[in-house]
Amino acid sequence: MIIAHYAHRLPANYDIGIIRDRAKARGGMWDAVPELYFKGFLLRERGRLGAVANNYSSLYLWRADDAVRDFLTSGRFDGVTDSFGRPQIETRFALDARKGSATDARFAYTDERDIPIDADLTATFAAEIERNRARAREPGTVAAAVGVDTRNWKLTRVLLSERSPDVAAHATAYEILYLARPLLATLPTADAFEKRQKERAA
Repeated sequence: MIIAHYAHRLPANYDIGIIRDRAKARGGMWDAVPELYFKGFLLRERGRLGAVANNYSSLYLWRADDAVRDFLTSGRFDGVTDSFGRPQIETRFALDARKGSATDARFAYTDERDIPIDADLTATFAAEIERNRARAREPGTVAAAVGVDTRNWKLTRVLLSERSPDVAAHATAYEILYLARPLLATLPTADAFEKRQKERAA
């Protein structure tokens, strides 16, 4: 699985209504895209959710790298570059992704953490996977994922939630304008792994 995220910084006097209309008009086009767990149309509006500037971004969880390639080569990405120019796409290998019990995704949160140079990577990844599953179990969680940037050795935690920003202290908060979720329902729950382990041990 691949987490992908890119953002467009908007002028202070930009009409945010244009962005809200764009998400409303384009969101449904993503509801049946193959190999896509979800795409969030995200907004950080100056003066809200801790934002000091206007920012419009897209957050994806893809099933495989081939799907990212197809997105870039099919012409679908032209809608982004024609409107906003060519963004820097941040990509992460997903270590774990789980669906929660909630369905009304109102906010997205991203949280980046450096991996210390002396950290044991196996132990670090195992702890992050367990942390992600615990987050997926929390009330209000729609989906939770964690990915790793192996160039800069950073972890990126992603949370889609019904709950307001106080649920994810220190994270960057976004308003979700639209969430396309073609395959989100197929993600395993937080308890799926533990259930399989118990079945194997029985």
